[in-house]
Amino acid sequence: MAREADEKTVLGSVWLRAEATETRAPLSRDDIVRAAIGILDRDGLEKLSMRRMAAELGTAATSALYWRVANKNDLLELAVDAVIGEALVPADDGDWRDQLTVLALAAYEVLAEHAWAPQLLASHAGLGPNYQAYAERILTILSAARFRGVHLDAAVSAVFHYVVGAAVTDAAWTATVRRSGLTERQWTSAAGDQLGVGAATLAAYLNREDLSGPQARFAAGLRAILIGLRPRQLS
Repeated sequence: MAREADEKTVLGSVWLRAEATETRAPLSRDDIVRAAIGILDRDGLEKLSMRRMAAELGTAATSALYWRVANKNDLLELAVDAVIGEALVPADDGDWRDQLTVLALAAYEVLAEHAWAPQLLASHAGLGPNYQAYAERILTILSAARFRGVHLDAAVSAVFHYVVGAAVTDAAWTATVRRSGLTERQWTSAAGDQLGVGAATLAAYLNREDLSGPQARFAAGLRAILIGLRPRQLS
């Protein structure tokens, strides 16, 4: 038992522990994860707790949850991996750059829809099956494009880290506005002049529909990265 406890502590991830095969819990792990994502989408990371989960699911005591999920940290790992699964879209048409564009945009849009998820990517390693499957798709596309060895690793990192980095940056802005208690329009109006950029410029910078907004910046940056990648010219 001591060794088992030590392994759980050291390995530090729900994905490195087997789920109990026998349980008295009436809820499935998927039921719990879906409820958690609902709370996170609606109220953000700060509002999620196991007690809140029990109330959301109509469970009288939080102990019922622990049959399926050991703790809040495990729940967050499960939730963020479930979200990444939404980005596993078909990407079979066009050349390798077209395929990577489809995958990258899908992940970026999913992470924007679930603004709490990028915040977790900075503290939770990508050990879940959906995270691994997403990375494997990028790897497969680049391998087929004849990237090899360290050049392949560098190309995968360039694409994957760009997606994650852009999502984390956008999420930081979203979290700042949420903490203020203001709408985005109210916040940009109040903060624009203090930041020295003006309310209109700041509003455009944060507006996903604007040609100067995060969606457009992401697409332009992605094109620059993919145009710059060459399977035979990396050194």
